[in-house]
Amino acid sequence: MKIGIYNPYFDSLGGGERYSLTLASHWAKIHDVDIFWEDKDIAKKAQQRLKIDLSRTKVVPNLFRGKNILKKAYLSKKYDLIFFLSDGSVPLSLAKKNIIHFQSPFPFVGGQSIANKTKFRRYQAVVCNSQFTKKHIDQEFGVRSEVIYPPVGINEFRPLKKEKIILTVGRFTAYSTNKKQKEMVQFFKTLAKNLPLWEFRLVGGLLEQDKTYFQEVVKLTEGLSAYVFPNDPFAQLQDHYGRAMIYWHAAGFGEDEKKNPAAMEHFGITTVEAMAAGCIPIVYDGGGQPEIVRDGKNGFLWRTPTELIEKTMRVIKDEKLQDSIHGNAIVSAKDFDEQKFCEAFDALLVSIT
Repeated sequence: MKIGIYNPYFDSLGGGERYSLTLASHWAKIHDVDIFWEDKDIAKKAQQRLKIDLSRTKVVPNLFRGKNILKKAYLSKKYDLIFFLSDGSVPLSLAKKNIIHFQSPFPFVGGQSIANKTKFRRYQAVVCNSQFTKKHIDQEFGVRSEVIYPPVGINEFRPLKKEKIILTVGRFTAYSTNKKQKEMVQFFKTLAKNLPLWEFRLVGGLLEQDKTYFQEVVKLTEGLSAYVFPNDPFAQLQDHYGRAMIYWHAAGFGEDEKKNPAAMEHFGITTVEAMAAGCIPIVYDGGGQPEIVRDGKNGFLWRTPTELIEKTMRVIKDEKLQDSIHGNAIVSAKDFDEQKFCEAFDALLVSIT
């Protein structure tokens, strides 16, 4: 089959891009796969940052760039299948088969407009990355989507000798995907008063437009055992995960899930990566995170800063609890491995062709 892969956010190389490019890499083993993007180096960057092999794919000019809707539709006709990652819109496609994927909720976008209903007739499948996202997408667009959890290369992450490190991983940005790094530095400042030998590491991707927010995070770390690592290569990311004992995640904190569901963590790939490396996850109880972490079993959920600090202290002081959660986290991470993701999409492809 001739397959096209479209994602408007390839330059950020985050969770949604891992989702799209893992699928591209997998399907390229037996299909002719094109990636629609202007930057020909995207394959090289994906290999460096995400360790995804795109050598069998071809990067072609982005069909869906520009305003000429009819031209985009005409050029899409030569494809047997196009996979779209949506930015809240529903692209018009004349490919023989089409799959649209939603990584996050898109409330109040007029999802059930006549135009969208017409375009959805060209789509054979609507896929979401979590039950949380599915709930909001089905409601907004009037569809019946299915859930295929994101791929996590759990075999790439292994525990090393654990050190007194709390880790968080996520893109540095002040916008809708804000991971609340500034808030977490403040939480750590409170915690550090009683734990002078512990350090906090903040790791994540950084784009040019987000440097102001990044510098604000850096300034807050002054005087603390807190360190920022922007755009670390994959090998260094593995090392961070391997050495950290505890993993923090705070996306969604302080937000109103009903009014702004997009501010929640839509799934939580980094949480699964951390668990695969034997970190104990202590993550905000919102969005898709409760689909990964079961409180007190394979990690902990929190709603208030006080609860986060109390549960962190409990883990630090209780070695038996550390051992139990550590083992359960590693086992649970296997529920989201890359092989299951690929098998799910292969089954979907068979069902629609």
